[in-house]
Amino acid sequence: MTTTLARPGFRFVGRRTKRTDAPERLTGQIRFTNDLALPGALHCRFVRSPYAAAKIVSVDATEARSLPGVVAVLTARDLPVADISAAVEGRSILLALDRVWHAGQPVVAVLGETEAAAEDGAGAVQVDYEPLEPVVDMSTAMDPDAPVVREQREVNPEELAMHGAAPQGSQAGDEPRAPNVASRIRFERGDVEQGFRQSDVVVEREFRTSWVHQGYMEPQSCSAALDALGNVTVYASTQALFHTRTEVARTLGLADHQVTVNAMPVGGGFGGKFGFLEPTVAALAKAVGRPVRLMYNRQEELTAADPAPESRIRLKIGARRDGTLMALSGDFAFDAGSKAGAPVGISALIAGSLYRYANLRLDGTEVLTHKAGTGAYRAPGAPQGAFALESTLDELARALGMDPLELRLKNAAREGDIRADGSRWPRIGLIECLESAAEAYRAERQAAGPNEGVGIAAGGWPGAVESASAVCRLNADGSLQVVLGAVDLTGTNTTFGIITAEAFGLDDPSQVRVTTVNSDAAPYAGGSGGSKVTYTIGPAVLRAAEDARNQVLHIAAAELEASIDDLELVNGRVQVRGVPGKSTTLAEIFSVSASFGATHPPVLGRGQTVVTDYSPGVAVNISRVRVDPETGRVEPLRFISVQDVGRAINPATVESQMHGGAVQAVGWGLYERILWDEQGTPLTASLMDYAIPKASQSPGLDTRLVELPSEFGPYGAKGVGEPPVIPGAAALANAIRDACGARLTELPITSERVRQALATDGAGKG
Repeated sequence: MTTTLARPGFRFVGRRTKRTDAPERLTGQIRFTNDLALPGALHCRFVRSPYAAAKIVSVDATEARSLPGVVAVLTARDLPVADISAAVEGRSILLALDRVWHAGQPVVAVLGETEAAAEDGAGAVQVDYEPLEPVVDMSTAMDPDAPVVREQREVNPEELAMHGAAPQGSQAGDEPRAPNVASRIRFERGDVEQGFRQSDVVVEREFRTSWVHQGYMEPQSCSAALDALGNVTVYASTQALFHTRTEVARTLGLADHQVTVNAMPVGGGFGGKFGFLEPTVAALAKAVGRPVRLMYNRQEELTAADPAPESRIRLKIGARRDGTLMALSGDFAFDAGSKAGAPVGISALIAGSLYRYANLRLDGTEVLTHKAGTGAYRAPGAPQGAFALESTLDELARALGMDPLELRLKNAAREGDIRADGSRWPRIGLIECLESAAEAYRAERQAAGPNEGVGIAAGGWPGAVESASAVCRLNADGSLQVVLGAVDLTGTNTTFGIITAEAFGLDDPSQVRVTTVNSDAAPYAGGSGGSKVTYTIGPAVLRAAEDARNQVLHIAAAELEASIDDLELVNGRVQVRGVPGKSTTLAEIFSVSASFGATHPPVLGRGQTVVTDYSPGVAVNISRVRVDPETGRVEPLRFISVQDVGRAINPATVESQMHGGAVQAVGWGLYERILWDEQGTPLTASLMDYAIPKASQSPGLDTRLVELPSEFGPYGAKGVGEPPVIPGAAALANAIRDACGARLTELPITSERVRQALATDGAGKG
C-alpha cells in the first residue's frame, strides 16, 4: 500500500515509471567493471598480513618471481608515488609500508598473466613479521597507556561531508586525549543535572552495535591502464566520479587532465565505494606499464574493506509525568578501526535533535583499533544512534505508562526548534510521519497474536548540500540527451529523465536519454550518496532542460516568424498557439541549428546550481515480530515504512529505496555482525559466517509516502536514500520488547541473546 498526496499540474512527476536500465539489468546484459577485459591486462592478488599489528622485517619474492605467469612482485616502495609515506598513511595506497595496522592489510602486490598465476605467486611470497601487541577492544584502546595503533589519527572531514555525515556547529572537547582517541565532539545546552532533578522519571541504558558490512553484491573492482604519454585511464565501480579522479591524480602526482575515470555500472555501494582500490591499481599499472585489474573476493570484502563501525552508546533521558522531556545526556563511542573517520558526530547530533529537550549534553569519542578502517554505510552513524535513542524512549514510555507513539508526538521536533548543534531545524516532517503512522501502528497492535509484539521508532537525516551541473542536448531525431557526471545507483537517471521531460514539455520521458560520461567530458557532480543526488543534481538538470527549451523556442520563433509567447510544444512539435498548421518539429529545429549551413547555434542547454539549504528527511518504522519463547528465535512478520519524501518524482524508485532500507534494517537488527578474536583475526570471513537476510527471512513490507515538498529540491523532491534504514533496528528491538518483555541492548539481536535476556528479565510481556 502506498499513500501519497495529490500532485496537481504535473504530467510525469508522481507517475510510476519503469527504470530505463531495467531490461539490461534484469537480463544480465549490463557490463560491470570486472566484465571489462582490457587487452594485455595483468591480474593482481595481494599478500595480506596475518597479524593485526606487526612490523614488516623483510619480503622475499625470489620464488614468486620464478613462477610461470608471474610478471611482477611489488611492495609500496616500488610504486611510482612521490610521497609514499603520506599515501600509505592516508590509505590512498592500500599496501603497508613498514608496519601493518590490521589483519588482512595488503603487504605485497603480485601481478600475473592470469588470476591463478597471481594467486600462486602471492602464496609463494615470504614475509617476515615482528608481531606487536594488538589493540582490538575499544575500551582497551581508550586507555592512556594502551599501545599506539598508528601515529596519524586526524579525521578527514571531506570524507564525512561527501556522505552528508559531517555535523555542523559542534564543539570538540578540549580535554587531553588518549593516544588512540582520534577525535572528540560535544553538544551541550542548558543545565543537564538540573533537568534530571526536575524529572519525575529517569531511564538510563547502554547499547552496543556491531561492525556491519555494506553487503553489496558486486565486490570492490577496478581496472587501470597507461598510455604512451603517461596518462592513466581508470575503470571503476565507484559512487564518486570526480572524487576518484582527484584521489588518483593526487596520489600519482598527475594533473587532473592526465587521469580519466570511467564510472562503470555499480552492483551496489551503499556508501562503501567512494574510492577505495583506484589509486593503488592505477599506481600498479604505472609501475609496470601495463593494464592491471583487481577484484576483491568475498573473504577480502568481509575482512579488509570499509565496513560500518561498532558503537557503544550510553543514554540517559529524564521526563515529567506528563511526558515532557526534560534532559538528555549521552556518551557515544565509535570504533574507527585503523583509520579515523567514524561518524560519531552525526550520530550524536541526530540523537540530540529529533526531539525537544530543554537540557542536553552529548559527548562523542572516536577510537582507533587494529581493525580494518571504517567506511560509510547508508546514513552513516544514524542507525546506531537511533537504536539507542528510540529504545530508551520506549523504556521511558513504559515507565511513564504512556503510549510510545504519543510520547514521540508530544516531543517531536518541529520547524524552528533548536538542534543539538544550536542551529534550527528547517521544515521537518516528523510530526506528519508519526501522525501518518498512527493508524497502521494501532492496526498492527490489534493484529498481534500470541508471542507477537509491535514496535515503533523514528529516525531522521539532516540532508546534504552541494553544487552540480548538467547539460541537455537536442538530438537529430528530436529526442534529448542529458549528460551528467553523477553515477546512477538507484534509478536516478530515470528520475532525471522525468524531470527533463516535465521541464522541456515532451510527451514521454522515454524521449530523454540520460548518460553518465567519463571525467573528461562530464559536467561536475558530487558523489552518489548522502541522500543528495536528486536533491542537488536535479535542479541542475531542471535548469539545463529549461535552457534547452528556451533555445528551441527562440529558433522556432525565428523560423515561424512568431512571438515566443505565442508558441507551444505539442507532440514533439513547436506550433503557434491557435494555429496548428503553422509548426516545426524538434528534428527540424536540430537540422537548422546543427548541420552544414545552419542558420542558428546548436541547442545545448546548461544547468549550474549550488544548493546551500538543507531539506531533512524523516522516517517512522513499525515492526511486528514473533518471538519463540523456547528458542529465542525472532521472526519478523511485518515492516511498515512511513517517510517524508518531499515529492516522489518517481514513486516506484522511492518505494524501492524504502523496501531496500527495511531489509537492510532487518540485517542490522537481527543478523549481521563482523567479529574478531582477541588477536584481531577476523572470524566472519565468508557468507557462511556473516549472515545477510534472505528473502525468506524478510518481513512483509509496506510503504506510506508522506509528501511535504521541499522548497529547494526539483519539483519539491528531497533526499530519500538514508532515512529508510535509520529507525528499523530500533523498531525491531521495541517489537521484541513488546513480544516477550526483554529489552535487548546489543545488535544483532540473535536467538542466543534473546534467550539470555529472557532468562535474566523473565518471560512474558512487560
